[in-house]
Amino acid sequence: MSAIVTEAPVQSSGPDDAFNLARHCLAENALHRAGRTALIIADGEGGGALRMSFAEVLEAVMRLAGGLAQLNLPPRSRIVIRMGNELDTVLLFFAVIAAGHVAVPTSMMLTTEDVRFVAADAEAAAVALGREAAGEGGFGDALVLRPDDLARLKRAEPLSDFADTAAEEPAYLVYTSGTTGRPKGVLHAHRVALGRRPMHQHWLGLRPGDVMLHAGAFNWTYTLGVGVLDPWSCGATAALARGVSDPAAWPRLIAELGATIFAATPGVYRQIMKRGWTDGLSLPTLRHGVAAGEALAPPLLAEWRQRTGRELYESFGMSEISTFISSGPATPPRAGSAGKPQPGRRIAVLPQEGGTDPLPAGQAGLLAVHRSDPGLMLGYWRRPEEDAAALRGEWFVSGDLVSVDDEGYVWHHGRADDVMNALGYRVSPAEVEAALADHPSVADIGVTEWRPREDLSIIAAFVVLRDGVEADEAGLARQASERLAAYKRPKAFHFVSALPRSANGKLQRRLLAATVPDARSRA
Repeated sequence: MSAIVTEAPVQSSGPDDAFNLARHCLAENALHRAGRTALIIADGEGGGALRMSFAEVLEAVMRLAGGLAQLNLPPRSRIVIRMGNELDTVLLFFAVIAAGHVAVPTSMMLTTEDVRFVAADAEAAAVALGREAAGEGGFGDALVLRPDDLARLKRAEPLSDFADTAAEEPAYLVYTSGTTGRPKGVLHAHRVALGRRPMHQHWLGLRPGDVMLHAGAFNWTYTLGVGVLDPWSCGATAALARGVSDPAAWPRLIAELGATIFAATPGVYRQIMKRGWTDGLSLPTLRHGVAAGEALAPPLLAEWRQRTGRELYESFGMSEISTFISSGPATPPRAGSAGKPQPGRRIAVLPQEGGTDPLPAGQAGLLAVHRSDPGLMLGYWRRPEEDAAALRGEWFVSGDLVSVDDEGYVWHHGRADDVMNALGYRVSPAEVEAALADHPSVADIGVTEWRPREDLSIIAAFVVLRDGVEADEAGLARQASERLAAYKRPKAFHFVSALPRSANGKLQRRLLAATVPDARSRA
């Protein structure tokens, strides 16, 4: 087949065109929808909700941006945001961009050492710490902004106008795992807001009066993007929740907040169906749900449809371009497929061994996106070798194996490399293996994704024990908790007699799961 080219190109802009992502999200809304609710932050335990209008959000963002301007940081400074589910996480992300700097959001699941690496690699000028991280340090020459410092910045005179940035200038930098185990930065330009437009109708079905409730952590780019940036781009309300421990809180919040769209990972939907839904529940305002971050299992899709009477639209994307394949109101979901390329996208399926000639329909190869897509990253942060490896002619080539059927639906066949997916985050097996390899009981170790059942994929460690040593699962789990972010830790340990290796000794991670029937395992 030829490359898939959808009806119209994604609206882009020239490299010198003035464009600021924060202005795009806030200025017109504050002018025409000043009193409309822009942001809701709900208490998951039933303690009410904070509501801010577009005028109030703009005022708060520009005051923070004014405070940042008083720090006299160099232009385009990277500012690491180490904050949890706090209002300031959202406000500071947009304030950094409004001020012309580069926001670097990080997950609170990362260890302090992980964030030190990010700050050093990004050559961050400042690190902003929220309440949960207020006591952390060791960030080199970076200016550390603790909660009291942020409170002072919020009292500054508002920045008089958004920074005069161009569409091609950097706006935010996110870190993701690579095959080497060394996290790499993915640098996005201000134009990414234009690159996200195809998903607004094709996947999300967003309307100006919508209330989008997102179940993710505030610092996750899935939340900041789909949960905040996209609603604000459309004049809709962004709703987030903190302190949710019971899955039953999500149906309650959908009803209480009048949410019209609910966004979450398939894992959240799974928990709602398992422990948070009872017969007779009604979601009168909800039009549909959307899912991303991991594959949506067909049984889960069927159960959600049957029990709620609502549709659930899946999408596929990656840190380098966000979502670009999806089902939606005009593209009926097909169980097992993430959907079709969004309007304006241009994709191809290329041979694994090289070349730029797209493969025929039905044949599996590497998923590629045209380099002209405005949603595509500027590049990997100071990793020219990574950029070179990902580019093939006019295509950005992912590590995902897919095929496309005759109707244009895309079918995912796994990763061509060993990178794992955990809670929507990419995780390098090499990083997890390195964290556990020096445990006294370990002679050899391999890590991969493992499916204990059809609808659940977890990280599992396959361990060969030293001679005469008993399995120490508790000790391995403890070492993992000391060295790895929560989402990177194995959820199962399998103790095996040997690991599958090639003739030259290379670990064959794809064959690890086949060792389970002969293993002593506990998931």
